[in-house]
Amino acid sequence: MRVGVRARTGTIRDGGELVLEVGRNGVSFAWRLRHRDYEEGRTFTDEQVKGPFRRWVHVHRFEDDGADGTRIVDEIDWDVTAGRAVRGLAVPVVERELSRVFAFRKRRLSDDLRGHAVWMHRPPLSVAISGAGGLIGSALSDLLTTGGHRVRPLVRSREAASRIPGALYWSPAHGEIDLDGLRGVDAVVHLAGEPIVRLPRWTPAKKRSILESRVRGTELISGALAGLRDAGPTILVSSSGVGYYGDRGDEVLDEETDSGRGFLAEVTGKWESATRRASSVGLRVVIQRQGPALCPAGGMLGRLMTPFSVGMGGRVGSGKQYVSWIDLDDATGAILHALMDDRVEGAINVCAPEPVTNAEFADVLGRVLGRPTLVPLPVPVVRAGLGEMGREVLLFGQRVHPARLLEAGYRFRFERLEDSLRHQLGR
Repeated sequence: MRVGVRARTGTIRDGGELVLEVGRNGVSFAWRLRHRDYEEGRTFTDEQVKGPFRRWVHVHRFEDDGADGTRIVDEIDWDVTAGRAVRGLAVPVVERELSRVFAFRKRRLSDDLRGHAVWMHRPPLSVAISGAGGLIGSALSDLLTTGGHRVRPLVRSREAASRIPGALYWSPAHGEIDLDGLRGVDAVVHLAGEPIVRLPRWTPAKKRSILESRVRGTELISGALAGLRDAGPTILVSSSGVGYYGDRGDEVLDEETDSGRGFLAEVTGKWESATRRASSVGLRVVIQRQGPALCPAGGMLGRLMTPFSVGMGGRVGSGKQYVSWIDLDDATGAILHALMDDRVEGAINVCAPEPVTNAEFADVLGRVLGRPTLVPLPVPVVRAGLGEMGREVLLFGQRVHPARLLEAGYRFRFERLEDSLRHQLGR
């Protein structure tokens, strides 16, 4: 499920409250919780004020493990709002879901702590992030915050910039950005851009918006950093995509491979070129050629969950086209590595070292979900229904190798697709 903070008053220290928005597949509900029983460095409790449960009391405890470390303990006292018959069905479902959630949280927390430990010798950074509310941006914000870094989201509303702690205003459409605010920032991570996949198909206006949103925003940030030089951020991590390589069959593609053909190859080429002003004045610029980040809360995997969960999934076209996927936790981990490792510069492929074909992806996802994958999506249907967008997004393939990430010593959390899917789906 996707969880976001809708409203917040106070903190865990003073009995504050927050309203979470929790949802899946377009259906969401509000969950209001109150903090209480705070003890510095030891414990606090979240109690439901209004929400889906009859009772929910979640105690967070932090204990000395006797070995110079900390044991984190969660205790939840809960009950559902239902009659006896419904309760008998609901309780096992909730218990199963909670077990999956906390197994996921334990793995992610352990991995995050190990990842941060690598950089304990480096001082924390102040990082401005465009697209901080997106799938990768929100996960990156959480990762950086847990490591002691300060996150400063770039927002397109002056009102929001004044209301959100640490936020900075920018407007690519008007060529405006808070230069004074950037002076106190160490690095910028640029993730914002018009979504590539927007049904039913690409129109000329949509294609223009995809291109301009990426080039205009990147040029604005790059130019601002170039103008500030040593008085502002010295690192720019700018997103791109594996679509840079076009449709390349089973050719192994590393960062030295030339750009391919197609609309997305054209977009990513111009997108990457828009960072030149920053690199020309000596700033360290990292261009992330990103593969699809796997998380059921959104992106490619989020779109596949509905058909595959009901046994209506399968390969697309021949199924031979390669999918250069990456687990969401590795997508954010790679950005952290790029921020902290001064050796990382230029284009890097951000994808797992074991890409799979589309047919293999469908088979593995079906196996993890325990569902058949016997419903293929034929090429004529893709072309007729989705046009150029369907051809490039679904039928084009890239077999991408993350050579520079591996050379820089990044250790992937998930190299195999099945391991990633079982983590992300709690299976």
